[in-house]
Amino acid sequence: MHIDAHVHVYPPEIEKNWKKIAETEPHFGTLCAGKAHKWGTVEDLVARMEIDGLDQAWVTGVAFRDPGLCRLCNDYVMEALKKYPGKIQGLAVVNPLSRDFEKEIGRCREAGFIGVGELLPYGQVFDISDSRETWRLAAACQENGLFLMLHVAEPVGRDYPGKGGMGPGEAAAFCENHPEVQVVFAHMGGGLWAYETMKCMKMILENAWYDTAAAPFLFGPEVFRAAVAAGAGDKILYGSDFPLLCADRYEKMFLSSGLGDDALSKIKGGNALALLEKAHAFSGLG
Repeated sequence: MHIDAHVHVYPPEIEKNWKKIAETEPHFGTLCAGKAHKWGTVEDLVARMEIDGLDQAWVTGVAFRDPGLCRLCNDYVMEALKKYPGKIQGLAVVNPLSRDFEKEIGRCREAGFIGVGELLPYGQVFDISDSRETWRLAAACQENGLFLMLHVAEPVGRDYPGKGGMGPGEAAAFCENHPEVQVVFAHMGGGLWAYETMKCMKMILENAWYDTAAAPFLFGPEVFRAAVAAGAGDKILYGSDFPLLCADRYEKMFLSSGLGDDALSKIKGGNALALLEKAHAFSGLG
């Protein structure tokens, strides 16, 4: 099964009113004003899936500070699940510092969502390394059998809209604080995978996974071979970051990576299925 594990879609109301929303959601405004930004609906996604030969997409909206806007995005994804069962899987967006966000996670789980994310720590103003700010989020994910997806970025190199200030150090701290939660660190975890080579970090990062979102903008194709060599080959998920990028850019990288068919098969779907099994097993839901 070919799975795209990192996809964004935008409710029409969000696209129509983005400038107004940006007045109270400055991080969102920065993202939308960036040169690389693109809008995409569920219908745009499904059409692209046919072109790219995708069997399934894991779909999220935008993680806002405003819980009402998060709910609007979740409702839009819920409708997509009903319209395209099996083809679309949902990830819930919440503000983990807001009151009663756990109820929204529960509502989404009841609707069939498989995860929470992609949350944006920098834009939503919370520290993933501070357990005082993350324990409720971690507990809600574990109790509902859901994995978590967090935006992190490389701590070096150029700045760009949406990069944020959370990197491998903060991501590793989250793993150490919450070993019970399966967590996907977007954008190759900002390089966190490299620390899988350290004996003292291997166990700490046991619950860490990494997706390829935006990799063509950030890395050369050798990054995938290096991550596999570091021991993270079973933990990398293909994610396009649609509508920002589509599969063709990644296929060029994969072809140039030097990886064999077995390794690429895991990245393109096998590892994603393994993540779901592990998240469910850790929940105790049976």
